[in-house]
Amino acid sequence: MLYEGVVWTTLGVLDWTTQRFTEAGISSARLEAQILLSHVLGCSRVQLYTGFDQPLGEDELASYRGLIKRRLSGEPVSYLVGETEFWGLPFHVEPSVLVPRPDTETVIEVARAARADRAGPCRVLDLGTGSGVIAVSLAREYPAALVVATEISPAAAALARRNAARNAVADRVDVREGDLFAPVRGERFDLIASNPPYIASEVIATLSSEVRREPVIALDGGPDGLAFYDRICGEARQHLAPGGVLIVEHGYDQADAVSARFAAAGFTGIALVHDLGKNPRVTWGTAG
Repeated sequence: MLYEGVVWTTLGVLDWTTQRFTEAGISSARLEAQILLSHVLGCSRVQLYTGFDQPLGEDELASYRGLIKRRLSGEPVSYLVGETEFWGLPFHVEPSVLVPRPDTETVIEVARAARADRAGPCRVLDLGTGSGVIAVSLAREYPAALVVATEISPAAAALARRNAARNAVADRVDVREGDLFAPVRGERFDLIASNPPYIASEVIATLSSEVRREPVIALDGGPDGLAFYDRICGEARQHLAPGGVLIVEHGYDQADAVSARFAAAGFTGIALVHDLGKNPRVTWGTAG
C-alpha cells in the first residue's frame, strides 16, 4: 500500500488510490481519493491538479495511508474527513448521524416548488433532523423563515446546532431534542419536511459494511420500514396551517404505501417526485 521508499506525487497517489478503490468496489473511487487527499494536504480538489507533480512528504503519506486503510475497512469517507457538502453548503458529519445523501436534496427541490414565495415569513418543521442538512438548507432557501428541527439524539442535535452556526442561520434554526412532534405540541407550521428512517429492521443486517457503520436509530424504520410514516402522516395535519404542505423522503419501493398514508390522513394534491437517479424518492401533499 503506497510503498515506502518511492516518491509519490499527487497524481500518482490519486491514480493508485482510484485503482485500489475501484478494485474494492467503491463506486465513486476517483472522487473519494480526491476528497481524502485534499483533506490530508489541506487544499481544494482543484488545487490537487495544479500541483499534480508535487511529491508528498512522509508525514502526509503516513496520514493518507491511515485514511485509506480505514476507508477500505468500510468507514464512510464523510466520517473520515468529518464533513460533507449538501445543497452546495458545508456540513460537519460525525458517526452520531446518518451521512447525508444527494437523493435527499430532492426534498429541498420539492420545498422550493411547493412554496414559491420564498421571501415571505413562514414556519418550517424538520422532523428527525440528524446533522441538520434539511433544516439548514431550508433556512437558507427561505430567508424570512423560522425553522424548528426536532431530533431524539442529543449528539445529533448538538451537531445540527453546529451546522446551523456554520452556515450562518443559527438565529433562525431552533433545534429541539425530542421524538418527532413531541417538542412542538400545540404549534403549527406552513411546511413540514422529514427524511425518517425507512429501512425494514430485518434488512439492516444485509446492508453494506459502510452503511452499517451509520447509527441504527437513523436507519431502522420498523418491521416494514414504514413505522415513521404511520406516525408522521397521522399527526402532521394537526401541526400544519391551512394549505400547509408535508414533504417526506422514502425508499424507492415505498411510494405507493406512503401515498396511501397521505390519502388516509386527508392530504390532497398528493404527488410523487423522482430523484436524480430517476427513483421514486419524495412524496408530498397539502393539508386542507
